[in-house]
Amino acid sequence: MKYKCLSIAGFDGSGGAGIQADLKTFSAFGCYGMTVLTALPVQNTCGVRNCYEIPLKAIEEQLEAIFNDIVPDSIKIGMLFSREIIEIVTNFLKQHAQHIPIVLDPVMFAKSGDRLLLPEAVEALKTLLIPLSTILTPNFPEACTLAGIDALPSQDIHKLGHKLLSFGTKAVLLKGGHLDSALSNDLYLDQNGREFYLESQRIHSRNTHGTGCTLSAGIASCLALGMDLAESCKVAKKYLYEALKAAKDISVGKGHGPVHHFYHLWPTIYQIKGE
Repeated sequence: MKYKCLSIAGFDGSGGAGIQADLKTFSAFGCYGMTVLTALPVQNTCGVRNCYEIPLKAIEEQLEAIFNDIVPDSIKIGMLFSREIIEIVTNFLKQHAQHIPIVLDPVMFAKSGDRLLLPEAVEALKTLLIPLSTILTPNFPEACTLAGIDALPSQDIHKLGHKLLSFGTKAVLLKGGHLDSALSNDLYLDQNGREFYLESQRIHSRNTHGTGCTLSAGIASCLALGMDLAESCKVAKKYLYEALKAAKDISVGKGHGPVHHFYHLWPTIYQIKGE
């Protein structure tokens, strides 16, 4: 409980993504998790049925309540939904989180394809919040949307990564899960000129709900624990790979099931009972 992580994100009642996935990931890394709810999607493993807005004042009050009591060691930002929410979060973090690492996962679509960020909010994300972020973690479609292009050949992924870096973030982890390849490699770039791939085998599984949330929350956890950016990405990538692999043959829900956030800890009841 020494290391404290804050998730500013949306809700997932089915437990696989959003603040629920973030809290599980923080716990898996031994961090104390806190949340600020930005939106209430009604969803399960099959998709998003509806999305209800949270009053803007309620979002601001949540932020104030956390920072007045427990200052986080790192912040993960996920679903923000609207320009107004982005403005509130940006203004608050400018005042209160100048020295706290911020992991920004630009959540735009659910695994089912349902929109989680309004189209008119994309520009606000680019101009207001990305410059505040320590690292940006988009998947390939999100990266193309931010760059203002419909599609880009996979061989131009470096060009795309540098375009995102030009928006002002300190580093980018461009995720390759959506690319058509035998591997699932992510490209890391930062403002210091460091650039490398995080390589892993592709795991063929329906249980991919919340993978982006889990990876970004893992990076935030590692930053809270004192790791540098590059190491945090490597460790979080390894964690997600193992969580995906452990859940590959598990059936939870009728759609895209969750990863196994506690693959390295469960079952623990036998340890508690002393057996």
